[in-house]
Amino acid sequence: MSVIHIEGLAKSFGSNLVFQDINVDIEKGDCISVIGPSGCGKSTFLRCINLLERPSAGRVYIDGQEITARGAPLDQIRRKMGMVYQTFNLFSHKTVLENVMMAPMHLRGLSRQEAMELAMDCLGQVGMVERADYMPSQLSGGQKQRAAIARCIAMKPEIILFDEPTSALDPTMVDEVLAVIRRLVNRGMTCIIVTHEMNFARAISSGVIYMDEKGIYEMGPPSQVFDAPKRERTKAFINRLKTYRQTVTERDFDIYGLNGAVVEFCRRQFASEKQIYRVQLVLEELLINIMLPQMKGERIAIDVTVEYSMKDSTLSVTAFADQDFSMELQGEDSLSLDMLKAVCTNIVREGNSVRLCL
Repeated sequence: MSVIHIEGLAKSFGSNLVFQDINVDIEKGDCISVIGPSGCGKSTFLRCINLLERPSAGRVYIDGQEITARGAPLDQIRRKMGMVYQTFNLFSHKTVLENVMMAPMHLRGLSRQEAMELAMDCLGQVGMVERADYMPSQLSGGQKQRAAIARCIAMKPEIILFDEPTSALDPTMVDEVLAVIRRLVNRGMTCIIVTHEMNFARAISSGVIYMDEKGIYEMGPPSQVFDAPKRERTKAFINRLKTYRQTVTERDFDIYGLNGAVVEFCRRQFASEKQIYRVQLVLEELLINIMLPQMKGERIAIDVTVEYSMKDSTLSVTAFADQDFSMELQGEDSLSLDMLKAVCTNIVREGNSVRLCL
């Protein structure tokens, strides 16, 4: 039986549909990273799992017990789940130690001495024993988040939900928080992590959910989602692609105008001048000397896409025609193909399209 079973989950705010038809099973010890563009509903999805947000439709089961059922013992079920927020939520008038002690005393009925011993153990797990008597205002952002994690694990949860735990941190403090989360995962804690830290998600996750288009757009192991995504929006998000598109519909189209627009696009992405020169060369050779001479009839349509990957600072050109064309050129025409091969790292032909990576 899955630790978390979600079926048909949907959430709307009035007429605004956030997501729908989410179906997920999470096993004990899984670490699931939830990624996707801002505003796609990642945090809302997380909050629906423990009913901090009431779903508009669907069911959520924790250890086989439906938390969304009318009359479900929410307090009892929620004790199995801890949640770490992006904004820490520490009580500013209490010390770090007191923040960690509060929930075990009030919710689990521990004595003050028992709660203190437990809190010190939890602070030790996150490297915060020396800051036990500090006030939250005396801590860095990373230390505040580690204190918040200690407060969470003091309740002995079976599952921890992390809602963008590093998004409010200075970049220099991110690693210390991620190291604590990694330690929890390595100990077998079941975790769901909403995150923008792609390298961390790739390294730590047993599964990745990519949310887009009002639901789960793609889901699978990290090797699939990060290295071989099956769907276009996932590819664009993972590679952080910036895209310029134009359709060529006339044989005597303005190649200089197209190149000028592409140069402007590339410079906005801070592409190098060498890259910009090469993409201009590729467009001219591919369109003017290879594809257009092979097009038949008056009506033509060649969709041209230039993509810049922010992930690895690479450029690619893709051309898709409404007619077949050959890249196996002979004689003088082969000089253009030789030119493309000289400046491109890879040329991939598929159907009526060709993709050239620079």
